[in-house]
Amino acid sequence: MKLGILERILPPPEKKFYSLFEDGAGICAETAKLYHQIINSDEAYQEDHLIQAKTLKRMSSNISKENLALLNASFITPIDREDIQLISSLLSRISKSIVKSCINLKIYNIDHYNGFMKKQSETLLKATEELKNVITLLKKGPSLKEVTECHHRMKEIENHGDEILYQATQELYSGAHDALHVLKMRDIYKNIENALDICSAISDEIVNIVLKHD
Repeated sequence: MKLGILERILPPPEKKFYSLFEDGAGICAETAKLYHQIINSDEAYQEDHLIQAKTLKRMSSNISKENLALLNASFITPIDREDIQLISSLLSRISKSIVKSCINLKIYNIDHYNGFMKKQSETLLKATEELKNVITLLKKGPSLKEVTECHHRMKEIENHGDEILYQATQELYSGAHDALHVLKMRDIYKNIENALDICSAISDEIVNIVLKHD
């Protein structure tokens, strides 16, 4: 049965899964925007940034809990139960990874944001926007062609992120930095890369879902 047809005939509570996915993807995009704002600001790290980061993390966690509660209470689901749980979990992990980097910028007292960090933040923005697109497609009941095109764009973004991480890591271990700085920056880079990888993993999962229902 096509996803679009299935979504139209489901009772209202079961349709809410798609809305929760969209809410989760929206939080991912907001955390990416916050990180980008911090990295590209000419001002010093603001206390308000820390408050925003923690608020977004709490919102993401609440959406994940609501999704799980709805899943436990639902007899009929629009897609397989394990797929719902996986997507919900991955969306939460994206937000947590980005928020962790936002918070660690403050904890690690990093006051200079280099070109690699700025490139990563730009790539992260693109990935989370594409994530919103592919989640919306899932709700719509896409053709395999539509979701594949979106998936290819996500893979290009992921590959670009991999290249940035490679260059950043190479520079980090060039011998120009002390050991403590290396540890701090490696953690920041890796958390953002993790978020990019999970965006791609969700895209992979949605392709698999569409293939099962096509």
